[in-house]
Amino acid sequence: MGHVAVMTGTGMVGLMALFLVDALNLFYISMLGQTALAAAIGFAGTVQFFTISVSIGLAIAATALVSRAVGEGDRAEARRLAASSLVLLLGALTLVSLGVWIWREAALAALGAKGETLAVASRFLAIVLPSLPLLGAGMIASSLLRSIGDARRAMFVTLSGGAVGAALDPLLIFGFGLGVDGAAITSLVARAVIAAMGFRGAMLTHDLVARPNAADIVRHAPGLMRIAGPAVATQLSTPTGLAALTAAMAAFGDAAVAGWAVVGRMTALAFGGVFALSGAVGPILGQNLGAGLTARVRSAYRDAVLFCAVYVLSAWALLALARPWIVSGFGLDGAGVAVVDAFVYAGAGFYVFTGGLFVANAAFNTLGRPLWATALNWSRDALVLPVLALTLPPLMGAEGVVAAQALAALVVGGVGGVIGWRMAPRLADRHAARRLAAEAPAFASGRAAALAVAAEPDWRPENRDDR
Repeated sequence: MGHVAVMTGTGMVGLMALFLVDALNLFYISMLGQTALAAAIGFAGTVQFFTISVSIGLAIAATALVSRAVGEGDRAEARRLAASSLVLLLGALTLVSLGVWIWREAALAALGAKGETLAVASRFLAIVLPSLPLLGAGMIASSLLRSIGDARRAMFVTLSGGAVGAALDPLLIFGFGLGVDGAAITSLVARAVIAAMGFRGAMLTHDLVARPNAADIVRHAPGLMRIAGPAVATQLSTPTGLAALTAAMAAFGDAAVAGWAVVGRMTALAFGGVFALSGAVGPILGQNLGAGLTARVRSAYRDAVLFCAVYVLSAWALLALARPWIVSGFGLDGAGVAVVDAFVYAGAGFYVFTGGLFVANAAFNTLGRPLWATALNWSRDALVLPVLALTLPPLMGAEGVVAAQALAALVVGGVGGVIGWRMAPRLADRHAARRLAAEAPAFASGRAAALAVAAEPDWRPENRDDR
C-alpha cells in the first residue's frame, strides 16, 4: 500500500497541476461573461480528449515493456525499448494531430457546436493541436521515470508544466487581452515545458533512453504495437463516450454545455488520484511480474482497489461541500447549475466503479491481456453509454446526461472490477510458470515448473534450486 500510495500521490500532484491549469482556463474565460466562450472550451476539450487518449495508449505500451525489462534486470534492453517507443510515439502523434487539425471544424460541428461557439473552439484547437507530440513525449518520459521508481522526478515533469501554465494564463488572457487565444497559447507553452522536463529527467539524469536505432525500432515495433494497438483503442473509447454525452448535452443549449465543461474540469481535479492510480499501478505490477514476485502482484492489485475506494468517497464529499463555490465561481445559471448539482450530489460517487475499471485495465495491459481492457471500455462507451444517452436525457432533462454516465460506470465498471480481481493473480501465476519453464533445465517439464510456482508464489531467480 505504501508503494501504491507514493507512486499514485506523486503522479496525482503532477496531473492535478495540469488539470488545475485546464480548470483555470475555463474559470478565466467564464469571467469574460460570455457563455458561448465557456461552451467553446467545452467542445474543444472533447476533441482534445481524443488526441490525448492516443498519447496515453502509446505511453501505456512503453511503460508495460520497459518496466518489465527493468524488473528482469535488463537495463540495456529497457533503454533500447524506451528509444524505440519515443520514435514511434512522435511519428504517430504527428500524424494524429495533423489529421485532427485539418478536420477540426467538422468534428466540432458533429458534437453540436454552432456559430460563434464553433468558430472560437476551432481557433483554440488550431493553436493547441500542434503541441500534441510534445505532450506525448513528456507523458512517455514521465512514465519511464515511474518505471524505475523515480516518482519525484516523474511528478515534477507535469508539475513544471502546470506551474508555467498557472503563471501565464491570467497574463495572456487578461494582461494582453488575448482571451481564448491566450488560454490556447498557455496550453502550448506548458506542453513544451513538460516535454523539456521529461527529457531532462529520462535522458540526462537517468540515461534511460538509448540512441534510436532503425534495427531496434523494427524489432520492437511488433511487441509495442501488440500492446499499444489495444491500449490506444481502449483509451479512445472514453472520448467516444464523452462525445456522445456532449452531443446529448448540446440539445439543452450553451448554458448546459458550459455546466458540462465545468463538470469535466471538476472531474479531472477531484479524481486526479484515480487517473494517477491507473498510471502508477501498471509499472508496479510490471516490475514485480518481471521479477517473478506474483504474491506482490496480488497485493498491489488489492491495495490499488482499496486506495481507489477511499479516495473516491473522500473526493465526492469534498465536491458536495464545494458546490456553492463551484456554481458561483464559474458564473453558471439555469441548466448549467442543474448539471453541476446532479454531478456533485450523485454522479461523482459512481466514479468508484470507473476507478475499479481503471485498475483492472492497467492490470490487463501489463499482464498480457490488453484486448480485455479494450472490450470492457468499448462495451461501456459504444454500447451502454449511447443507449443511456438516448433514453435518459429526454426523460430527465440535462441531468439525464450525468445519470447516463453514472449508470454506465456502475454496470461496466462493476463487471470489469470483478473480472480483474479474479483474473489478475491467475495471469501473474501463468506468466511466472512460463518463465520458469523456459529457464528450467531440459529435464524439467512445464508442468513441473508450474507446480513449483504454485508452491512458491514469491519465486525469485536467486532462490531457485536449479540456478
